[in-house]
Amino acid sequence: MPARPTLRQIDYLVAVAETGSIALAAARLNVSAPTISAAIAQLEEGLGLALFARRHAQGMTPTAAGRQILEAARQVQLAVEALQDRALDLAGGVRGPLAVGCLLTFAQVVLPGLRRGFAARAPEVRVAQSEADHAGLIAGLRQGVLDVALSYALEIPPDLVFEPLLALAPHALLPEDHALAGRESVSAADLAPHPMILLDLPYSAAYFLELFTAEGVAPRIAERTRDMGVMRAMVANGFGFSIANIGLGSDRAPDGRRLCFVPLRTPVAPMRMGLMLPGAAPRRAAVAAFAAHCHATLTAASLPGLAAPAGEGA
Repeated sequence: MPARPTLRQIDYLVAVAETGSIALAAARLNVSAPTISAAIAQLEEGLGLALFARRHAQGMTPTAAGRQILEAARQVQLAVEALQDRALDLAGGVRGPLAVGCLLTFAQVVLPGLRRGFAARAPEVRVAQSEADHAGLIAGLRQGVLDVALSYALEIPPDLVFEPLLALAPHALLPEDHALAGRESVSAADLAPHPMILLDLPYSAAYFLELFTAEGVAPRIAERTRDMGVMRAMVANGFGFSIANIGLGSDRAPDGRRLCFVPLRTPVAPMRMGLMLPGAAPRRAAVAAFAAHCHATLTAASLPGLAAPAGEGA
C-alpha cells in the first residue's frame, strides 16, 4: 500500500508544479530547496510513481501520472481550506486567501475603498486583487483563479451567479464646448450625428451600441479604445463624445482638460453592477464575508465617484 502523503508534501508538490522549479517553489514557500527536493523524492517513493520529468533546461514538468496526482492534491488543499473555514465559522472568525477580480473600468473607483473597509472587518483574510474586462473576469472565475468578481450584469453564463448591487444609468461625456454640453439631458438620436469615442471592451461595447439601436439610429464611431483614461482625454480634447455608466468623481480628464456629463435618455435599462460568483461550488467563509460586505457598503452614496461629478449630470 502506498505511503500516505503528508499535507506538507502536497503543498510542495503543488508549488513545484505551478512554478516549474524547486528553487522557485522554495522561494514561494520560504523553505530551502533541498527540503522541497527531499519531500518530492519521498512522495514519489511512497506513491511508487514518477511525478515529474526533470529536464535541466525546462525545469520540473509533471508526468502524465503526476498531472493526475496534482489534480487530486489540489482537491485535498481545497478540502483542508474548507475544514479551516468551517472551524472558523464555528469560532466566529474569518480568515484565509481571497482572490477578487474587478472590471477595469471602475476598479480604481470601487476596489481600494471596498478593500479598506473589508480589511477592517476581516483582518485575517488575505486579499489578492486583479483587474480585467468582463470576459477576463468570467474566465478567471471558471478557471478557479478568482473567487469573486465585481462587474456588470452583461450576458452572465449559466454556470455563474450574479448578485446585483447598484443600477447605474448611462450618461454622455462631452467636451465642455460641445454643442450638446449645456443640455439637461440628451438622447442617442441627439448624439448620433456627432463623432463617438467608443469604449471598446467585451460586452460593454455591445451595451453602448444598443443605446443607439434601441432608437433606430447608428453612431458615427470615430475612435475606439479599451482604456477609460484615454477615452476621457480624447473626449476632453474634442475628438468626439463617449458614453459611460460610471464616472471617476472628477470632471477632469487625465490631462487636466474639462469634461461635461449629461444624462442620457434611453429606453434601455441601466447597467447593473454586482458580484459574479461560481454557481456550483459552496462558498468559503471569506467569500461569503466579502459578498456581505459589498451588499452592506457598496452604495452610490458611499462611493460618489460612481456617478458623474455633482452638477454635471448622473
